[in-house]
Amino acid sequence: MDSTLNVAIVGATGAVGEEFRNILGHRQFPIGKIKMLASERSAGKSVQFNGKPHTVELLTEDSFKGVDLALFSASGSISKQYAPIASDAGATVVDNSSAFRMTDGIPLVVPEVNPEAVAGITLGHGGIIANPNCSTIIMLVPVTPLHRVVSVRRMVVSTYQAASGAGAAAMAELRQQTEQILAGLPPTCDKFPQQYAFNLFCHNSPIDDRGYNTEEMKMVRETHKIWSDSSVRITAICVRVPVMRAHAESINLEFNQPMGRVQALQILRDAPGVSVVDDWKNNRFPTPLDASEKDDILVGRIRDDISRNGEDVSGLDLFVCGDQLRKGAALNAVQIAELLL
Repeated sequence: MDSTLNVAIVGATGAVGEEFRNILGHRQFPIGKIKMLASERSAGKSVQFNGKPHTVELLTEDSFKGVDLALFSASGSISKQYAPIASDAGATVVDNSSAFRMTDGIPLVVPEVNPEAVAGITLGHGGIIANPNCSTIIMLVPVTPLHRVVSVRRMVVSTYQAASGAGAAAMAELRQQTEQILAGLPPTCDKFPQQYAFNLFCHNSPIDDRGYNTEEMKMVRETHKIWSDSSVRITAICVRVPVMRAHAESINLEFNQPMGRVQALQILRDAPGVSVVDDWKNNRFPTPLDASEKDDILVGRIRDDISRNGEDVSGLDLFVCGDQLRKGAALNAVQIAELLL
């Protein structure tokens, strides 16, 4: 392979597509030619990459000739249709949708957690790699280093998910509703069936017959696959909050053996992709604003779970924030591609 790669971005005009463009340029990914691909609605538009305009092309079955790497950030239906076509044409696909995450034989990868999962895949020789759900990534980057030292046996997580997780349209609607309400006008509710600004509600994904929504079950099933361990008990509740970007998560961990705050702090301070923000004296801990446009997952509120006092197991509480558009989506995908360089 040449020292540079031909890259295609599918969904180049969306919120994650914009992050793809920014991150590829910032990290100086070795690109020879780059294609911006999107639907008929966006074809013909101009987008910027490395300070130069690029015309968005219509996504077709012929879009992947000569492409080494295809970064997908489109709907699951688009990925199911075009990712196999791209792979058959020789492009290695990193897909940000949920289409292939639980498919046997397709790696589901967080580079800090399971980089070995991409062994045997070579850029420019086909193959599909799945990018996990944003909430799963933001959780596992800080939890996995602890799990490697003392195994987690149960995890309880509550998420506070920003508009960025629902795409550019949700971010625009949150902004519009905020302006409307402050002006005394009724809010426009197109993206969500209920008011988003100054409100919070259950994550807008289908709910199964046990009362769990799809987002919550993604965190369970994807963690089991990434860790190659289905014995870890996980329960989650996922909530939309009126924050523009960066998700927050409250995580309670139960370990099989003792794991205290002091040990956890040292592990997390040394962990890749993690920044500890845990200032008890000044009550300063991770916030979505602090995490926005940052690559690392911010971790704080690190404390021993007092409800475990005197039991034969130990527990920890953590509060984490991570940029959904970066580490929760585009950055993780680019880091996967970098594993293959």
